[in-house]
Amino acid sequence: MQTDLILALAAAGVALGIFEGIRPGPLLTMVIRETLTGGWSAGARAASAPIFTDGPLIIVSVFLSGWIAEQPSILFLISLLGAGFLVWFGIDCFRIEPPDPEIEQEEVTGSFRRGVMTNLLNPNVYVFWFLIGGPLMATAAGEEPLAPVAYALSFLISIIIVKVTIAYFFDRTRGRLSPRGYRFALGICGIGMFAFAAGFAYQAYGLVPEVF
Repeated sequence: MQTDLILALAAAGVALGIFEGIRPGPLLTMVIRETLTGGWSAGARAASAPIFTDGPLIIVSVFLSGWIAEQPSILFLISLLGAGFLVWFGIDCFRIEPPDPEIEQEEVTGSFRRGVMTNLLNPNVYVFWFLIGGPLMATAAGEEPLAPVAYALSFLISIIIVKVTIAYFFDRTRGRLSPRGYRFALGICGIGMFAFAAGFAYQAYGLVPEVF
């Protein structure tokens, strides 16, 4: 068992889980909306949606990662595409506006269902797992089968914890997070996305001799 590789993939999963957890998107918007209208419990239920939406994609990605690792041309292509999408995600972090907290709280039901539907209809979820999560797992699948599992679990746990924490914060402060503080946190995430994009681009560069 290669413990160092397992820990490295788990760390990558935690980092990307944090970035994806705080990066604005349909699910985060839904989490904030549910929190401001129904309180922390409603927001937490919406935040747990990745268990049922990302879960199946994680399983597919884990099984495909071993095959992808043996196909340098496919790995080269998705590494380039993944780098491009990460750059786009990073840029998006610098141009998003803080969410509008001016919503009165009320008793709501169906928060989990709305969170699941929101995430199922979010194309970024599919893009992430097949163009970003998949390549990361593919690089390690051939050496240590447990490494992709560690990555997938750490990512899933991290993204849910981050979104639940955001829901708690908005519930406690009723959305009084300063725009400057929100943009600063997003800026950190954007820089992190650029760093991962550079890593993907370097991985694609290393595959050039095997592809061409």
